[in-house]
Amino acid sequence: MKFANPEYLYLLAILPVMILLYLYSRNSRKRSIAKYGDPELVERLIPKNAKLRSKFNFWAVIVATALIIVALARPRYGVGKETITTMGVETVIALDISNSMLSDDESGSRATLKTTRLDKAKALVRRLIKQLEGNKVAMIVFAGDSYVQMPISEDNISAETFLSSITPDLIEKQGTDIAGALRLAMKSFTPNSNIGKAILLITDGEDHEGGAEEAAALAAENGINIFVLGIGSESGGRIPMGNDFIRDTDGSVVITKLNEEMAKNIALAGKGTYVRADNAGSAQDVLFAEFDKLAKEEVKKDVYTRYNEVFTIIMVVAFAMLFFDLIAKMIIDLAGRKK
Repeated sequence: MKFANPEYLYLLAILPVMILLYLYSRNSRKRSIAKYGDPELVERLIPKNAKLRSKFNFWAVIVATALIIVALARPRYGVGKETITTMGVETVIALDISNSMLSDDESGSRATLKTTRLDKAKALVRRLIKQLEGNKVAMIVFAGDSYVQMPISEDNISAETFLSSITPDLIEKQGTDIAGALRLAMKSFTPNSNIGKAILLITDGEDHEGGAEEAAALAAENGINIFVLGIGSESGGRIPMGNDFIRDTDGSVVITKLNEEMAKNIALAGKGTYVRADNAGSAQDVLFAEFDKLAKEEVKKDVYTRYNEVFTIIMVVAFAMLFFDLIAKMIIDLAGRKK
């Protein structure tokens, strides 16, 4: 038996105080009676049912109070933690959050956002993380710079939390330095050489700064496969900025397009696969099938089981005690009247 909120058990200290106050009250009453006559004689004049009712009421309140305090501490039972073993790989997700990822690849008269490239990417990653449960996942965000958003872990809940907070505002320097993101991703794995390792690069490839294919080839030499998920369209779209769109120095609206050729070359150099995110469901299935082919090793994971709470049972017993006390009072009073 364990308690979810054991701090409430300190309230049990009021029970001795209640008992002492009760005993003090009884002694005070006896002293008051002694002022008016023989205590034993006066005691005989008090109906027995009244004394019985007083004692029963006091102890019923004491027991009910103790039960309510214990219930507030939330006692529960069950296995607290167990370790399960699964087969998995290590995956580092490198997500492009440059301004071009804010495009929705649709035309319109106003800079209103629909479903942006970043929204689509995050939705796919969220589904992929759930499917990769039991695997270790890390998350990197990049634009002109890159940094680790979440270190490698099998904590899928934290991964989803970090994912929700990702916006282009996280990185001040714009651009798309894919090479830098891949180099950082290579450093984010554990030293375990027996487990399959993969980098999932999610980008539209805009403002590519060079060196990405060389970085992908270096990763492949070190046993890390590069999978590229292309986000965007070849026809392109505009990038909203306030009530307008981003414009070049000539005042023309900038059109951002998916650099699919570059994405395919990076996947080829990294001995991985390129997938275009036209259909998020099919892209997820393709990627997961590719991850499933990688070398795997047992991954141990601590799983916390759900406890069985007994709060309700104890509260029911406590209120039943108070209800029974009320009924007992009525019975004792009724018996006294019949006499």
